[in-house]
Amino acid sequence: MATTTCQVVGLLLALLGLAGCIAATGMDMWSTQDLYDNPVTSVFQYEGLWRSCVQQSSGFTECRPYFTILGLPAMLQAVRALMIVGIVLGVFGILVSVFALKCIRIGSMDDSAKAKMTLTSGILFIISGICAIIGVSVFANMLVTNFWMSTANMYSGMGGMVQTVQTRYTFGAALFVGWVAGGLTLIGGVMMCIACRGLTPDDSNFKAVSYHASGQNVAYRPGGFKASTGFGSNTRNKKIYDGGARTEDDEQSHPTKFDYV
Repeated sequence: MATTTCQVVGLLLALLGLAGCIAATGMDMWSTQDLYDNPVTSVFQYEGLWRSCVQQSSGFTECRPYFTILGLPAMLQAVRALMIVGIVLGVFGILVSVFALKCIRIGSMDDSAKAKMTLTSGILFIISGICAIIGVSVFANMLVTNFWMSTANMYSGMGGMVQTVQTRYTFGAALFVGWVAGGLTLIGGVMMCIACRGLTPDDSNFKAVSYHASGQNVAYRPGGFKASTGFGSNTRNKKIYDGGARTEDDEQSHPTKFDYV
């Protein structure tokens, strides 16, 4: 029961995380205009991974997609790639984890196969969450670098007087959605890996196997004992006297005093 609960909870967390990653990738507010120095403005700008938008004070919003790929910054293209890879891995992880649920029986699939599938889905979720977190963090680092560079250019001069007015961008809502979604996907993958241990058969419990030794015909004499295995007429019986073993031929050719008793 605990294994099934861990699987279901991990799958639900991974589903929420994957949905958040998809939503964050498609959102336009990855970076928003900083209004600290100019709180009252007629134009508000924000940018996403796929297009940039301008919102006017009248409420009209105009968005323009990026019509170039090679002209975009390399970091932006890297963030795109990381988010897409994370989404693809998450989708594959969802498909594998559904068939790996303990409560679902498919043919003659045993628990060891389900354990391997559960572990595979958990690893896919973990990699997917890491990709999303890294992608969002890289974009946030790019924003921080550009923000302080713009600030330094704005306040460069005598006495810190503002000489130029530049548009600075700060964190958008998509960044926080991506961080939370990546964390949920990562936690879901960890729970799936934990559930794998409950499905793995215990190798320390061995099945008992009974062994039956072959029957032996034992004949006793006053001078020792004679054992015959009974496997054939060619098998020579041995007779032990005082710690030594002699065959019947030796016994007939070399009589001892025990034979006359």
